[in-house]
Amino acid sequence: MSIATPDTTADTAPADRVTLAAIADEAGVSLATISKVLNGRPDVAPSTRQRIEGLLAGHGYQRRGPAGGTRTELIELVFHELDRIWSMELIDGVETVARENGLSVVLTVTGDRHSPGSEWLEGVLRRRPAGVVLVFSELPPELRERLRSRSIPFVIVDPAGDPSPDVPSIGSANWSGGLAATRHLIELGHRRIAAITGPEDMMCSLARLDGYRSAMNSAGIPVDERWIRFGDFHVEGGRARADELLALPDAPTAIFAGSDLQALGALEAAKAAGLRVPEDLSVVGYDDIPLCRWVSPRLTTVHQPLRRMGAEAALLLLRLARGEAPSSTRVDLATSLVVRDSTAAPAA
Repeated sequence: MSIATPDTTADTAPADRVTLAAIADEAGVSLATISKVLNGRPDVAPSTRQRIEGLLAGHGYQRRGPAGGTRTELIELVFHELDRIWSMELIDGVETVARENGLSVVLTVTGDRHSPGSEWLEGVLRRRPAGVVLVFSELPPELRERLRSRSIPFVIVDPAGDPSPDVPSIGSANWSGGLAATRHLIELGHRRIAAITGPEDMMCSLARLDGYRSAMNSAGIPVDERWIRFGDFHVEGGRARADELLALPDAPTAIFAGSDLQALGALEAAKAAGLRVPEDLSVVGYDDIPLCRWVSPRLTTVHQPLRRMGAEAALLLLRLARGEAPSSTRVDLATSLVVRDSTAAPAA
């Protein structure tokens, strides 16, 4: 599907033009300048842009979508990084739904930050996609309002922070996943169980860690704070944190890693320390990326339905683009434990 993107005068009703004229008069600028701001043109002074955006928000301006319920042909999928294997699973889910609906997917990488900046937003306003799917992100109120005022819907997958109720998001049962992984290790007989979670400022990291703590507390096992490490979801970070844990005088007999990549780093740390997995150390990952089935030993992990999360985000986005009110703005999909070869009862 390829739909031409109308300009401001084509998709704005006469009443809106009066409002825009009033805004232009109040801001002391021309209607052409208002149009540039609405369409994300870069040739507007930052102070002028900020003044106009404030007036648009203050007047409750809402740009009408393209006539007849049609939409532009792009879904914009935004990552802050693309060097994780699980990114491809999410991309596949979004792309499948997009293709079935005659749309294409454009990828954007914002760099090492969870909140995309104003440069990204100006580009989105120029591209006028059907909608935006953001991964591991959070949108400040100002950016949310600017997207909404242009009728560009958005959905966040695994929000970095705790989104407000009006922010549509797709996640998974992170707390339940952390609980199931830790209970599995406890049932095998482990008591010295360490946790390597993700960044300390990410909601999913804290939820998985809370699940770990709940399982330990329910089993009456004291949590040694030395056994808890915050990582970065990457192999190198997992290796470094596991090295620290295995160097403790009373080292853990099991490690729950908050991502499969961190679990792979823990496997490397065990090998370097002369430990066998699972005979000397049990390791559980999180995500269930395809690589888990091919490493040795095959990795026990928590299955996170990444492709379905991407697909559900795209479906929700298309419903929003059609003007439909979602039954829920927050959807958490179920996780499940997949037991393979990297866990066993602790050595005597």
